[in-house]
Amino acid sequence: MLRGSDYNHLMEVTRFDYQAFLPTLTRRPGVYRMLDDKGAVLYVGKARNLKRRVSSYFTRSLNLRLQSMVSRIRAIEVTVTHTEAEALILENTLIKSLKPQYNVLFRDDKSYPYIYVSGEPFPRLAFHRGARKAKGRYFGPYPNTGAVRETLRLMQKLFPVRQCEDSFYRTRSRPCLQYQIKRCTAPCVGLVDESAYQLDVDDAVGFLEGRAAEVIDDLSARMEEASSNLAFERAARFRDQIINLRRVQERQYVSGERGDLDILAIATHGGVCCIQLFFIRRGRNLGNKIFYPKVPEWGSDQEILNAFLSQYYLGKQIPREIVVSTEPQDKVLLEQVLSEQSGSGVKIRSSVRRDRARWLSMAVQNAQIAVNARLASRSGMQERVAALRDVCGLIEAPARMECFDISHTAGEQTMAACVVFDREGPVKSDYRRYNITGIEPGDDYGAMEQVLRRRFTRLQADEGRPPDILFVDGGKGQVSAAEKVLEDLAVSGIVLIGIAKGVTRKPGMEQLFLPGEEAATILPVNSPALLLIQQIRDEAHRFAITGHRQRRDRDRRTSTLESIPGIGPKRRQRLLKQFGGLQGVVRAGIEDLSQVEGISVLLAKQIYQTFHGNE
Repeated sequence: MLRGSDYNHLMEVTRFDYQAFLPTLTRRPGVYRMLDDKGAVLYVGKARNLKRRVSSYFTRSLNLRLQSMVSRIRAIEVTVTHTEAEALILENTLIKSLKPQYNVLFRDDKSYPYIYVSGEPFPRLAFHRGARKAKGRYFGPYPNTGAVRETLRLMQKLFPVRQCEDSFYRTRSRPCLQYQIKRCTAPCVGLVDESAYQLDVDDAVGFLEGRAAEVIDDLSARMEEASSNLAFERAARFRDQIINLRRVQERQYVSGERGDLDILAIATHGGVCCIQLFFIRRGRNLGNKIFYPKVPEWGSDQEILNAFLSQYYLGKQIPREIVVSTEPQDKVLLEQVLSEQSGSGVKIRSSVRRDRARWLSMAVQNAQIAVNARLASRSGMQERVAALRDVCGLIEAPARMECFDISHTAGEQTMAACVVFDREGPVKSDYRRYNITGIEPGDDYGAMEQVLRRRFTRLQADEGRPPDILFVDGGKGQVSAAEKVLEDLAVSGIVLIGIAKGVTRKPGMEQLFLPGEEAATILPVNSPALLLIQQIRDEAHRFAITGHRQRRDRDRRTSTLESIPGIGPKRRQRLLKQFGGLQGVVRAGIEDLSQVEGISVLLAKQIYQTFHGNE
């Protein structure tokens, strides 16, 4: 039977195991919710960097109020967003709905601001906050009033559309100052006809809809011209305008104009299944629920979603649209049953575009992060270490495990990395990187032999402690190189395991070269031992790649953008122009990046991951 968020399982320990949880956090922006032993929300917060922000509660001195809150934490849930602005809006929504004990609750309960285009014959642009009842179009919501007001001022310079109040507009007998400085065409006294005025309105609406590349290109050209003429203050004003344009132009992925739907995403790994359910009402993300259903080992994602949809929605209010990450087995039957229960047509969709695709992508990412956090719990780690002990035929569980990986680019700047795990997880203070020299370019076997010889030579000099298990990322060649080193240095008592990708190169099909086994071993996909081996191997790969990129960037003495494949001088220049500098590029979301000329969605993802990682 499927179960919802099983907080009893999470609260088995008397305190929150933050040492196991913190390494699973992403460095991306998002919202975090701190829960007590009954699953009630203690606090909701947002962060530009979730790992850094949440870690601060456990790694620095706190005042008495925060100490009291942290002592009551038994679990933390996170929702990853595309940008910090999205996190701010979602945080506000959750605080209002959940009313957490440790959050500051404001009585005025102000809503987020919008830009309003009225529906009159001569429309006006205006700042709006509150109920959206008047005829016209509303653009937003936006995270702060300053960006909206600054954009309205800028738009007044770009588009001669009136921004005056209707009471002022109807009583004019002659043009006002805005007409004199060419920021309005004076429709109040009939100096422009309705069709010509509407063209300016259409341009302004096009800008608000995101079709503003030509406007920003024009501002960039003016900035360059001013800089060439040594008018640096004027150039700085253009730069700030570009930044403000981008800031207010950011599309809020957690909010849209309309639509009631649920988003369902499933992630399974290592015997753990997580379903993330996001509630979208009137185009606004009202938050999410996390479910960890107990499922059989052979259950597919389609089967699990099929069971969840039938058990969760029967007897509940059902939205007209349910977006799922994987199409359930009995889609047609489920649509029929849910439609009959709700009294209106219910559609289950797995192929979606635009806003729905962004929401679904966010839900899938959150489901994957939740699974990783669940797996990283201390009890789960002990189970995996015990399983690895049995696979290796050891009498006791290994107390120290080391994994070595080699990284290079076409044989250049070869680097080796060593990560260390104990019975509780990563031991990052013992991580090491090694620059590899004096080998033929691309000689992974020679690189592995060199780094292991350096490592165990120092070990013989009583520097450090030996591992119980030594992993090498690779097949028979790397294992042979490692065996040669251990034999030459007369090192014994260490279990040597090679980790090679399978024929299909898919996770779960890794080939393991275990001691005393001629043929490669493939463990079951849901094996806790395999899950631990994958975790250690992936951490070694991440650590090696990160170090290699840092070294390559230092050697080339280029900007971070130039280190991204596909980003040449022209594209780098366009990015810096469009976002007003590197900091603006760092803060941009994937969709914002993909709107720049020459930047595809795939390249935008690579840029985003370069600054924020794959976590």
